[in-house]
Amino acid sequence: MQSLVSIFTYITKCKGSRRQDTYKDLSVTLLVPCYSNTTRKILQFPSWFAEKHNFAKPNDSRALHLMTKCAQTVMKELEDIVIAYGQSDEYSFVFKRKSNWFKRRASKFMTHVASQFASSFVFYWRDYFEDQPLLYPPGFDGRVIVYPSNQTLKDYLSWRQADCHINNLYNTVFWALVQQSGLTPAQAQERLQGTLAADKNEILFSEFNINYNNEPLMYRKGTVLIWQKVGEVTTKEVKLPEEMQGKKMAVTRTRTKPVPLYCDIIGDAFWKEHPEILDEDS
Repeated sequence: MQSLVSIFTYITKCKGSRRQDTYKDLSVTLLVPCYSNTTRKILQFPSWFAEKHNFAKPNDSRALHLMTKCAQTVMKELEDIVIAYGQSDEYSFVFKRKSNWFKRRASKFMTHVASQFASSFVFYWRDYFEDQPLLYPPGFDGRVIVYPSNQTLKDYLSWRQADCHINNLYNTVFWALVQQSGLTPAQAQERLQGTLAADKNEILFSEFNINYNNEPLMYRKGTVLIWQKVGEVTTKEVKLPEEMQGKKMAVTRTRTKPVPLYCDIIGDAFWKEHPEILDEDS
């Protein structure tokens, strides 16, 4: 399947007796009707960025919650995003198969998501890093990938969640060896070379009394964002016909918002519970 189509126009200009044939690149890449996944690498900074901003190791909950806030802002801006998944230093946004946002121009998908995320990252920084000023302007990159079927899309998201588990298990053991056992990073890396998941779990439990299964789900599973109805309670002043002054009453309104979940998306249970996320394959 040809996923990306570059569009050019052939223009013939006549000037006096001379004919000028030129090609004009419209700089438009159109996406065929498949799921569009704008994959964004978040926090694409040198290693010193985390050090300068005092990020906790192996996971900094402030940074992870900030990224989720930015992702929610992106979804509210672009409501054709049906699901987003974030872990470590990345977020993936999936646009619905039949989305016609920006007339399906790939460059618009990527640049709008990237710019919205970047501005949100700076805007909300102080909400999560109250005592830590932002010392350097963050930079972000992105790419657009298309998936022709539900299964290929689910395979991609499953891969990202499996990657989350593998990397987080390694980082949890690595930083325990460095921070609690006093090993240097090189020594910790050498200690873990060739170890399997069972070996890493054993090191955590026997040497540090850490049961990896009790680690926060956000670290082990990543963050899934889907649209859900949420009840919001607000105070509103209501005036009755017989009364001169209004009374303040609590009013509950239902709104649809991107809600974070920390759950397994590799198995079928999640997709059966939320069938509205994916269109049926044609």
